[in-house]
Amino acid sequence: MKIAWKHEWQAFWLCMGFISRIPMLARIDYSQQLMNHSSMYFPLAGLVLGALYALVYQALMALFPLVVAVIGVVIVHLWLTGAFHEDGLADAVDALGGGFTVDKRLSIMKDSRIGTYGTVALVGALALKVALLVELAPLPVWAVLLFTPALARMTPLFLMAVMPYVTESDTSKTKPVANTFPMPRLAVATVFSVLLTGAGVCWLPELMMAFVVSTTLVGVLWGWQLHRALGGYTGDALGASIVLTELSLLALLVAL
Repeated sequence: MKIAWKHEWQAFWLCMGFISRIPMLARIDYSQQLMNHSSMYFPLAGLVLGALYALVYQALMALFPLVVAVIGVVIVHLWLTGAFHEDGLADAVDALGGGFTVDKRLSIMKDSRIGTYGTVALVGALALKVALLVELAPLPVWAVLLFTPALARMTPLFLMAVMPYVTESDTSKTKPVANTFPMPRLAVATVFSVLLTGAGVCWLPELMMAFVVSTTLVGVLWGWQLHRALGGYTGDALGASIVLTELSLLALLVAL
């Protein structure tokens, strides 16, 4: 039992270190299995990030207007995560927009340079995120910032469960996370997200509907696009799915 708890404790902190700049407060006995198991903690790690965003938002709102506070939170998010998922969005859109074969698309994703498609997608995503958060101001924005980063991180878990990983490079940081993703751990992450959503409806009554619809829509539509264009998913595609799910979630909360 002690060994199991130690494994899970290390898996959680490995997940935090993978998706953010937050220092890992645990000694990690790294292995591919541990890296693979750490993906179960994507939603919990997102909740930790969301708590930080909510605190920053509340502090900024005490000093600045709404728009300034929202932009400040987005900047903190980009710094705290190293723009990890936004980089995935830019690379994925560049590849799908500029490549005409699977090999060419995968080659574009590996290129560190950003192209026109990726630039447009990145600027559009950040601008839309700010606009949606400002529009949500009648609701408690701190609650939106708390819950959405956690819920948006369920989509990549679903994609990993039903699609093959198509990047063969041994240097890929996502490969150990994606290979043979255990279904029981997907179930645990799903239950956690559902319970979290249930808690969130106290402040955001439409959160459950928005979560189910956004995760399903992005999972199906983005998954279909990846299947058609790549025959599977890559690490960049998973990062893009988080950004797309979060934007869809915010848009549905505004609409509802």
